[in-house]
Amino acid sequence: MSWEHELFALFDDLEGQAAAAWEADREAELADRARAEYASVTLASRLMASQGRQVALDLPHVGRVDGRLDRVGDGWCLLSGSGQDWIVPLRSVTAVHGASGRSVPEVAWSAVDRLGLRSALRRLADADARCQVHLVDGTRHEAHVHRVGADFLEARGARGERLLVPYAALVAVQRRED
Repeated sequence: MSWEHELFALFDDLEGQAAAAWEADREAELADRARAEYASVTLASRLMASQGRQVALDLPHVGRVDGRLDRVGDGWCLLSGSGQDWIVPLRSVTAVHGASGRSVPEVAWSAVDRLGLRSALRRLADADARCQVHLVDGTRHEAHVHRVGADFLEARGARGERLLVPYAALVAVQRRED
């Protein structure tokens, strides 16, 4: 083999090594970017991609609630099941089962999807719906949501007594059909 062939073979070998090193660096960079990008994915965006699916939510002092994920809003979701709906603040969810592997970034949400927990609770108040209000300490109250404040809901109990529930104490509101 001539010295020219040996030199070109050496250059080809070096070029192959450089290409392999570049590819390894590129794969590592892509993996880092994917991890960094996923760090911006929220639970709400994953649930938004799961709308219409059967999911289960684990809630403290309530247990597992199964149903169809009908709505997701800013900090809450609506799960529909047999004869009852669950309005759940996302901060109360301890686990989600059956969610989509995809997400919908919040910049792609409609104006209606950006409505907060108060909006969902106002619909219950407007309907004078019979509900069971589940609290973080494990207590439950049969009540009708009457009014919705900035950081609390006002409900009427079975005997007409007024019940004020701060949103921070709320695990879920279970709407029941009469």
